[in-house]
Amino acid sequence: MNDESFNLSMRKFLKTVGVTSQQKIEEAVRAAVANGTLKSDSLAVKVTLTIDEVGLTHKVDGTIQLKGDA
Repeated sequence: MNDESFNLSMRKFLKTVGVTSQQKIEEAVRAAVANGTLKSDSLAVKVTLTIDEVGLTHKVDGTIQLKGDA
């Protein structure tokens, strides 16, 4: 394994995940606001990262605030 190549590839993947996830969340929230289905000031979020080849499953839970303090 080449550590430099691994690190660069991983960072590229994580950047793509971050950017595309933010876009999808923004689209979904704006649509829910527009059609009146979103009533909450915060959203519970869950992400699961899976890499089958190495037996990795990593779950992250969090909250996205829509109003007030972040």
